[in-house]
Amino acid sequence: MKDISLDFEVDLDGSTESPPRKARLSMTLQQLRIFHALVHADTMTSAAKQLGLTQPSLSQQLGRLETAIGSRLFNRRPTELELTEAGRYLLPRVDQLLRILNETEDGLVRFRGGYQQVVKLAGIDSVVRCLLPPAVRRLHDSYPDVSLDVQESAPADILEMLYARRINFGLVAANSLAQTHEHFLQIPIIEDPYVLVVPKALDLANVSDPARDLPPTQARTLGQSIHFVFGSTQARRVSDWYDRLLPGHRPIAQCRSFETALSFVRAGTGVCVAPALTTIGASGSLDEVNRYLIDVPARRVVAILLSQHRSMEPMAALIDALQGVGRSLSLPGILPTPPFLADAGMSG
Repeated sequence: MKDISLDFEVDLDGSTESPPRKARLSMTLQQLRIFHALVHADTMTSAAKQLGLTQPSLSQQLGRLETAIGSRLFNRRPTELELTEAGRYLLPRVDQLLRILNETEDGLVRFRGGYQQVVKLAGIDSVVRCLLPPAVRRLHDSYPDVSLDVQESAPADILEMLYARRINFGLVAANSLAQTHEHFLQIPIIEDPYVLVVPKALDLANVSDPARDLPPTQARTLGQSIHFVFGSTQARRVSDWYDRLLPGHRPIAQCRSFETALSFVRAGTGVCVAPALTTIGASGSLDEVNRYLIDVPARRVVAILLSQHRSMEPMAALIDALQGVGRSLSLPGILPTPPFLADAGMSG
């Protein structure tokens, strides 16, 4: 939407003896979007990125907004922007204004001639890859003309896109989310169990004591762990799981994607703990690894969206279809928990 200038008259004098003096504040929607993005982004750089602006342009627009208001909206600190009293006053009003604007835009597009409905979403790779295609097939039974704009992104980036209203909803692991804004709704999609992924040659079916029951080379492989770096408290949880599952293990690699971690396992380098969905359809064959169920909490995959968008079609139908796929999805090839892990009585 083209940027719009918003003019407000503000009473500067509450006296009843003479007509009050008025000040005209001129703000633009772009400036308010910039303010909103800065509140919810980690840094000015990330806010500029999500808005498609350079950082100097973003700073300039913020300065113009503060000049129009006549007050600073942020206290600038070396590593953060802290809202001032004026900023805290403005934020809920900008939230409401942008929410109404986006709802209006979403509602009006249906009246355009030749309009094709587009659902914009972003999700973590394994969920998009495994759940979305069959869900879209179900969606097209009711909405055959709908198309999708899909991005594979990290949870933090998905939240930024939601705050900036660049997507309709996100697909993320609930335990990877920090505290989110109160008007975001989380809808359960699937419980994704964690598995211990080991090289195919490493058969743990009858292993009660790895040091006794496995050849030295295989015992060494079992004791070498490959970690996925979450950059959050989840990383510490996974590290604790390794410590409980495989006492004395030695981390030999840290990876930024499950796919990379699994490639180490397929090469016979070590073992990793991963959600089962990440092991389906990834590069490489499942025949090259064994996957064992382990007693740690499942990854809760959710759709996250603005609460007032839950009933909007065709997005609501797509989320319902994702839930249906999640309920019926079979996770093939997951083996029972090995005896040495079952006997340990592990819990997350």
